[in-house]
Amino acid sequence: MIVGTAGHVDHGKTALIQRLTGIDTDRLKEEKARGLTIEPGFAYPEVADGVELGFVDVPGHARFLHHMLAGSAGVDTVLLVVAADDGVMPQTVEHLQILTLLGLSRGMVALTKIDRVDAERRRQVRDEITALLAETPLAEAPIIEVSSHSGEGVDELRDRLWTAAAMQRQTPAHGRFRLAVDRVFTKAGAGLVVTGTAFAGCVSQGDEVRLVPAGLTARVRGLRRQHRAGEWAQQGDRVALNLAGAGISRDAIQRGDWIMAESLETPPLRRLDVQLQLLDDAPSVKHWAPIHAHLGVTRLCGRLSLLEGQRLAPGEGMLGQLVLDTPVHACLGDRFVIRDPGGRLTLGGGMVLDGDPPRRGQRRPERLAWLSALAECAAAGPPFDLDPPLRQALRQRPIGVDLGAVARNANIDVAELSERVEALGGRVIATQGQARAFSRETVATLEARLLEAVAANHARDPSMLGTERARLARQTMPELPEPVCRELLAALVDRGALATHGPFVALPEHRTVLSDADEALWQRLEPLIATAPFQPPRVRDMVAAADLDEERIRRTLVASARLGRLYQVRRDHFYLAETVVEMAAIVKTLEDMHGAVRAAEFRDRIGTGRKLAIHILEFFDRVGYTRRRGDERYIRQAGMWQ
Repeated sequence: MIVGTAGHVDHGKTALIQRLTGIDTDRLKEEKARGLTIEPGFAYPEVADGVELGFVDVPGHARFLHHMLAGSAGVDTVLLVVAADDGVMPQTVEHLQILTLLGLSRGMVALTKIDRVDAERRRQVRDEITALLAETPLAEAPIIEVSSHSGEGVDELRDRLWTAAAMQRQTPAHGRFRLAVDRVFTKAGAGLVVTGTAFAGCVSQGDEVRLVPAGLTARVRGLRRQHRAGEWAQQGDRVALNLAGAGISRDAIQRGDWIMAESLETPPLRRLDVQLQLLDDAPSVKHWAPIHAHLGVTRLCGRLSLLEGQRLAPGEGMLGQLVLDTPVHACLGDRFVIRDPGGRLTLGGGMVLDGDPPRRGQRRPERLAWLSALAECAAAGPPFDLDPPLRQALRQRPIGVDLGAVARNANIDVAELSERVEALGGRVIATQGQARAFSRETVATLEARLLEAVAANHARDPSMLGTERARLARQTMPELPEPVCRELLAALVDRGALATHGPFVALPEHRTVLSDADEALWQRLEPLIATAPFQPPRVRDMVAAADLDEERIRRTLVASARLGRLYQVRRDHFYLAETVVEMAAIVKTLEDMHGAVRAAEFRDRIGTGRKLAIHILEFFDRVGYTRRRGDERYIRQAGMWQ
């Protein structure tokens, strides 16, 4: 159990932790000199075998609130400290607001410095605390009166904390390892050490991890959890990692960075779709207002984009987007706090919903419905029940759901997500490292669209064997990755709804024919080609005879070639099929006579120029009939033209 202190400056948080544990959490010389906590401090007392308890002592002064926020990351239990002489003070209220925004709902209250006041004052402050907590998750938290000076009440508080730690069950780890770095230092004989709270997953000695945003890979040489040497640590633990690897140095990482499992590949994020909640006493916030955002243990500047209106009123919530100046790492359910541009006033906070929002359509009803569904499952906490948002997205998204993006955002495996989709009656199309989920109805619609497009292409150009797969993807579903279209086509082919002809797909009943106009033109062109079979006229030579433009003739000849009537030896050289068979026989005869085929001999046999003869032989090379070796050719497939 990790207990975080909270409360106004000089209310005795550090002194109370020292009285409870015997550990002074102020480690800096400046803290000792000023008697003021500046950086979060840590204490790990001995409790009992199998019981782990840690304290995070955070600064109370308003000037160091960002350090308080950093120290609160990963805390699961609150120890709110209120001095009996001062009572509830500004930072008491603000710390409580922040803890509520961070989703902390377990804790206790320590009413300190009771040796300085009488019983009536104690009662007054208890009433203040009760009123303050009434509308918060800590409304039922016990209030224990203590004095760090005399020791009164300390044993009772210690017993309560130690008992709570013993009763707390270890939260099962979920997802891949994520750790928010709050300290970085080097240690003699060890090297680089980073500390922080494990947000998710597990890590073991010897594991490979990745530094974000540096992008470097490191090996875990050793680790400590709750300040004790160990071989592994998991979600919820306070962890120190000794890292080693190429480029791993003190300059490679800083507070606010992340250490995560190498398999968790998250891109740098500058836009985060979020669920916002403004504090009751905060000023209203306009769309695109500048803000400071505290996420994990880092502080960022950016702007607040509102997705459901132009202004967010005090005490209200809304879907929004954090548009940050610098990239950040975040996953579904991560908590954040927003403050004013000067960093003086806490405005509100919320939860991260989606770290990879679309650039367009951010306010479409189906997009807002998806975010609302994510907000519900994030509020329930991990492990997240993603069935409701998935069910909704399958129903509403005609382009399907990118499971890779959802898995990265929720920090789960794509395979697990795919199983959920299948259980919901959806279909997952996985190809080339991508996985996309569709409803059965959407798949049927996409398949129908493909079949309709193929039929339309047949009607438009009946001489074509079919439609190229890539072209069909562009025609029917340009918004989807081409591999998805290919998988849908493969399923249609397997069912017999489509047939394949090399790179083309066609309806099974389709037979290639020329249109009436093309057939009439072919009847005029065929005699022209037949008059000089070994040296037929080129396309431009046919223009005058046919009284048509060059491209019109070329299209008809290409279409006729697809029907097997012609072979296109070069762009403007078309030979009748029977002529090609005859020339192939000449090549075979020459090889039989001389053991090889030479261009000069072939030229003499067909009576053309050397250049054209070489073009014809190169055509035979391309189609695999012959193989060139130096200046000679040899038949590769003897029966090819029989």
